[in-house]
Order: sequence, then C-alpha cells, then structure tokens
Amino acid sequence: MTLSPTVAVIGGGPAGLMAAEVLGASGAQVHVYDAMPSVGRKFLLAGRGGLNLTHSEPLDVFMGRFGERRAQLEPMLAQFGPQQVREWATGLGIETFVGTSGRVFPTDMKAAPLLRAWLHRLRSAGVQFHMRHRWLGDASFDAAALRFATPTGETEVKADAVVLALGGASWARLGSDGAWAPWLQARGIDVAPLLPANCGFDGAGWSEHFSSRFAGQPFKSVAISFTDSQGRHFARKGEFVATATGIEGSLIYAASALLRDEIAAQGSATLLLDLLPDRSAEQVLAAVKHPRGARSLSSHLKSRLGLEGIKAGVLHEALSREAMQDPVQLAATIKAVPLKLVATRPIDEAISTAGGVRFDALDAQLMASALPGVFAAGEMLDWEAPTGGYLLTASMASGAAAARGAIRHLGIEARPA
Repeated sequence: MTLSPTVAVIGGGPAGLMAAEVLGASGAQVHVYDAMPSVGRKFLLAGRGGLNLTHSEPLDVFMGRFGERRAQLEPMLAQFGPQQVREWATGLGIETFVGTSGRVFPTDMKAAPLLRAWLHRLRSAGVQFHMRHRWLGDASFDAAALRFATPTGETEVKADAVVLALGGASWARLGSDGAWAPWLQARGIDVAPLLPANCGFDGAGWSEHFSSRFAGQPFKSVAISFTDSQGRHFARKGEFVATATGIEGSLIYAASALLRDEIAAQGSATLLLDLLPDRSAEQVLAAVKHPRGARSLSSHLKSRLGLEGIKAGVLHEALSREAMQDPVQLAATIKAVPLKLVATRPIDEAISTAGGVRFDALDAQLMASALPGVFAAGEMLDWEAPTGGYLLTASMASGAAAARGAIRHLGIEARPA
C-alpha cells in the first residue's frame, strides 16, 4: 500500500490553515507547525472589534483594491473570493451579514467561534498540529528536511512538499516577525523589503499643548487629500486619530501606501485635511466673514461652523495668532490644513506589511523556482491591500492556491472534504 504524501505547512494563520484544509481534502498527510502555543493568534486579535471576513462590493472593484498586484492575485481570488469566503463560513456553521459599509462579518461579530469550528473540521480531516515548533530556517530543502526548535529540544521532520505561510513582520508577539526573509534570500528566493502597510505616521508637528490635550482623540467627519510626486492622487472622507507624534486610523491607513512611498522617495509627505468636507469653500468663507460682534473667534467658529475641540485645536497648530484673524486665510485653512509627515510608525505596529516573496520568484502555482516543492502563501507574499476584508480574503485565497500547487506537484487528486 502506497502511503499518502506528507506536506508540512509552516505557519498557523489563515493562509496556513486554508492550505491545510485544501491539502487535507486531497488525502495528503498534513502537519501544521507554528512557533506559538496556539494557531490563529493574529486572526483572533483582528476579531476583537468585530471580525471583518471580506467585502460585499462587486468583484471587479474588490480585485482593484490590490493595485499593482491585481494580476497576480486575481486568479486566486477568482477561485476563492468574497462569495466563497461567506460560503466557507456558512459551512462551518457561522452565518454572516453585510454591514452598512459593505464589509462582511459573522453575525456574532466574533472570531473565536469560527476558529474553533475550523480547527475541529481540520482535526476531523486528519490534519495534525505541532505547536511551539519554531522553524530554524536552515533546513536542507533538497533533502526535504525541516529543523524545528521545540520546548524539548531540536527536532527534524521530513516532508514531500512544504507550504510556507509565515506571515509578514507586524505584531511579532503574535508570531509574524519576518525572520524568514533572510533565510529565503540565502536560498536564492528574491524577497522585496518588508515595509509597514495600513500604518500610522509621525511628524504632524504637534505642539506640546496640542499633543497633551488631543492625543488619542478622533478627527470625525473630515476628508483628506494627497497627491504624490508622481501625480497619483488620493481623496476620501472618513475619520482618523491624532497621536502624540502624528496620526493613525482608518482614513490614514487607506492612504498609507502612497504616503509611505512618498516619504521614502522625497523624505516627507504633506496631506491636506478638510475639516468641513460637506461645506464648500465659499460657504466656509461666508461663515467666517459673518459679523461676530462681541463674540470671540472661537465662539464664532463654533456657532457658525461647529468647529471646536480637536478641529479648532488643529487650526491653531497651522496658523499664527495673526493669521487666525485673516478671514480668507482662515477659511482656506479650514478646507485644507497641511499635515507634514516624515516617517511611518514602526513596522511591528502596522496592521499588515508590504513586500515579501516576489511573484517573479514563484511559478503560477506559488512554488519557488529555486526550491521545487516549496510553496509560499499569505502575507509573506509581495502584495498589500487596505483594511476591509481584503487582507484576510487574499491570505486565504493564496493559501488555497499554494495547496492546489502542492497537490499538483505531488501528483495527487483533490477530492471533496
């Protein structure tokens, strides 16, 4: 009797678990290795505020969120995209709903029940888990040998194929520390530098007074716009948060790739903050010029335009006392407060990372050209996307694609679970 081939999946995040699911359904012997005491730690953290599984927007729009990597990710997402994610969750007994933003969530908003159901199904399919197994990176892939550090000492295992799903380099305490990058480079796999994505920035130039009073407070119902030195433009309404040294939050994350790249190229990036996006420049100027009698300027701005708190505070950051008294300059600044940014926050604070294994180093099945039988998936690939369910969906889609590649490489047939 011929034994089924053995596949080692290194990394127990969404990409690795999805690879394990597809491989398990093929009849392969699947072993998942992870350095942490349990799998899915970043997945659980992402679900603390409500697990955003995917997005309900039209598929062509969804594909466009991956920018320059759309061509590489589109075939994977065509096979396991937003609709397939919802069907997969339903198959685990987890119903989903579409929120007002178009994002898709489990009905209970929680990650833990879904992860428990997923792990139960994987174990039922014969997938074996090996926790506290940290891959040492110096394995001889030619001999199909993998070395791991474990609490009881070093161990070596052999596999017929390997799926690497080691994550990026953010939130290292949850397991993704990017330590794999030099290891793969040493084996001839081209790796783009890992960079923060969906991240905050330093350098807004806050005074001590502003920082001490408003750090941690949100700018609500605002808009930002930014045009980089190559003419690429971003403009969107939303909200974000002031930090002690700069800015962060959903609206900033959406523009973070452009801002990050501009800082790298030019040394800084200046975005424009519109404090009243629902009012025209003419309306704002008329309100500022309106006679205020004995009222103070701050009372006038609050009464006529609703500007108070952090929004009033940022105007004092941008304008001198004299400039605040100039209606034309004040009105123009209300519609376009310049915020100069000089650095991203550290990569370990970022929601996700850009960079990773370049697609040119892989074949169409996500197998490394320099290491036959070794596949890569998830955030360790060279792509990025905004928040909104895109990161999780593409990670799972690439895990499934890498598994299909391994199945094809091993010459086994995938069969329904």
